[in-house]
Amino acid sequence: MAAHPARARRVDARVVALSVLLVVALLAWAGVDYLRDRLAAGGCDTTTPVHLTAAPDIAPVLTTLARSVPEPDCYTVEVDASASTATATALEANGANGPDVWVPESSTWLLQARDGGAWNLPESGQPVASSPVVLALTDDVAKRAGWPGKSPSWSDVLAGSPVGLPDPGRDPAGIAALIGLQQLTKDAPDPAAAFTEEIRKVSAVKQPFTASPASEQSVLARKLVAAYPAAGVPSFDYPYVVLPRASEASRSAAERFLRLLLDQTATKAFADAGFRTPAGQLLGEAGSRSTRTNAAPRPAGPPTPDAMYGVLQAWAGANLSARVQVLLDVSGSMAATVPGTGRSRMALTLEAATQGLGLFKTTTEIGLWLFSTKLDGDKDYKELLPMRPISQQLAAGGVATLQAVKPKAGGATGLYDSILAAYQNARQSWQLGRINVVVVLTDGRNEDPDSIGLPGLLAELGRLQDPRKPLPVIGIGIGPDIDASELRQVSAATGGESFTTPDPRKISDVFYQALSKLVCQPPACKE
Repeated sequence: MAAHPARARRVDARVVALSVLLVVALLAWAGVDYLRDRLAAGGCDTTTPVHLTAAPDIAPVLTTLARSVPEPDCYTVEVDASASTATATALEANGANGPDVWVPESSTWLLQARDGGAWNLPESGQPVASSPVVLALTDDVAKRAGWPGKSPSWSDVLAGSPVGLPDPGRDPAGIAALIGLQQLTKDAPDPAAAFTEEIRKVSAVKQPFTASPASEQSVLARKLVAAYPAAGVPSFDYPYVVLPRASEASRSAAERFLRLLLDQTATKAFADAGFRTPAGQLLGEAGSRSTRTNAAPRPAGPPTPDAMYGVLQAWAGANLSARVQVLLDVSGSMAATVPGTGRSRMALTLEAATQGLGLFKTTTEIGLWLFSTKLDGDKDYKELLPMRPISQQLAAGGVATLQAVKPKAGGATGLYDSILAAYQNARQSWQLGRINVVVVLTDGRNEDPDSIGLPGLLAELGRLQDPRKPLPVIGIGIGPDIDASELRQVSAATGGESFTTPDPRKISDVFYQALSKLVCQPPACKE
């Protein structure tokens, strides 16, 4: 007998429903297998790379921790070890092509790079470790300072051994050491003079040093003895800084890697490598031989900008280390013959300038601009020698180039616009650890009727002042045509001085008087 049509349809419907459920279950099972396989293979459609540049001492730990990033997190970290001075220079030149993350030894590098032109660089970062700045001693030096019977102090070491100081403009250990020396001399009858004397002592010591400032971590790695400072000396704080160039994806991944660096597993990895926690906590017993466990105060944070600027300016003054932007008048009047000499004003000026180079250390940086009117198109000024150390200027024939300068026939004196342009350039390239200054050598007064004018120049110079970054104009005027008043006003607006004489034969005396003021600035020299 034939099946009832309605019952057949119900049977068929149940079969279809069961078939559908079976297919869905099979698909779901297959999906689970697929997802499980994808997770086992990494589970990421795309993997975000994070490019991280770190100081060489901490880079190995970061490299190890980068390998521990879980694959399902869908990002990788590539760590490059690079000296912080090189990274800072690269960021100043073109931050858009830098890494995604920077971990220098100290937050002082952030301020230095910002001052150098990396305007978008963050002012601070998240410390991932720390290490006190100590004096690294060999066993012999440490024993003379009382070790192992007692933990040697900085005063003990300074009293008995020559201590060398790295250039604080290029090494944050040098900045910390200067602050330590400043603390040691703060109770002297004349603290500024005592501080300057200590600076000159340490800067006179030549390599190889028998004692020098370094991070605690590096001292442990080299199996040396550490002499610890009193509390308050800045430590290395290893800030983790996500840079502006990082994409949104890289920034997100960098923040996840930072969280990894701050967890307990990473803290142990840092401790095993000789670092402390960001708060300065000492973990484990590594390095007990160097007396760190019973002598080290809790590390201080990075120095304040005012403290750093202050000691670096003192260092620059005590070492005659400068960054000098020279503005040289080449107007037609500089060709005038000076009575009784048979030589031109230009010849006498160039002779004094060449001799004056000997007053500076060869590391002093000097750049030279010429000025008159319409010297470079519509501009009254142009560059002759780019800013670079005297040693490089000499090697590149800078003296011969300088001595070959000739006045511009018929050229007038475009003083105001040239001073402003040179000052703006020097302000933009202002450098820590040096005496930054603009030197103007002229034999006349402003003769450019289309210039900014004296009131406008003084207003602009006032706007460009920064008490923490002094940039004085030293005016040197020679000859009967100078306007001593305008030169004095320009210099005073920047905290500088002017030196003038109507007799061009006295250019050498005036020049040396100006340079002695330049290289002897408080607190390096007493008033």
